[in-house]
Amino acid sequence: MGVLDGRTALVTGGSRGIGRAVAQRLARDGALVAVHYGSNEQAAKETVASIEAAGGRAFAIGARLGVPGDAQALWAAYEAHPLHTEQVDVLVNNAGAAAFAGIADTDEETYDRVHALNAKAPFFIIRHGLPRMPDGGRIVNVTGTPEIALPAILATITAKGATNTLTRSLAAALAPRGITVNSVGPGVIETDLNAGWLADPAARAHVSARSVFGRVGTAEEVADVVAFLASPDSRWVTGQHLDATGGLQLALM
Repeated sequence: MGVLDGRTALVTGGSRGIGRAVAQRLARDGALVAVHYGSNEQAAKETVASIEAAGGRAFAIGARLGVPGDAQALWAAYEAHPLHTEQVDVLVNNAGAAAFAGIADTDEETYDRVHALNAKAPFFIIRHGLPRMPDGGRIVNVTGTPEIALPAILATITAKGATNTLTRSLAAALAPRGITVNSVGPGVIETDLNAGWLADPAARAHVSARSVFGRVGTAEEVADVVAFLASPDSRWVTGQHLDATGGLQLALM
């Protein structure tokens, strides 16, 4: 039996990269997984197919995030699917995107767009999802690592920092219900979104050297951390940010 047998999980941005690995891992642990996608329906269907091929259960739901009413649209899409359940035991806020710009090159439109997707969307997805979450549920936010200075994506890291702050305060608010709230900060991860620049040997060598393990991380390694936080084993862990960067801070010392 899997540790998540009989439970339902929703993973935003679950069609590709880290989100796909998380969806596959939670399904392997026994959960029925709602795989959210923003625009790439085919990728979401492929994720669902891979889960089903491995003996798991999943279904895809589409909703664009980072726009007004996005959280309501996501939950409406969830409820409209015939496989949905009345309660969602695990919510993983993974969807996000980076704007590569320093402060001098970040205009208000870029700032607002980045915050709408990386900070506002998780806030309201949680807000509208809480009535569906039973006591003892799990919320995991995939964010960024606040101790690292990243001026090249300043607006993005600011937004992800806001979600880290949300994580800690929300953990205290939801503790009476036994709901845990934690965040995970990946380092440089081998995904199709990073494939282009990681194909450059110099770029790969540079980012690999920033980990004490001397390599780029995998989406599955991040998914394993998320899976722990989604499991009953994490019941005594809440309000925490788990660094999943492969010892990035250690390499920078």
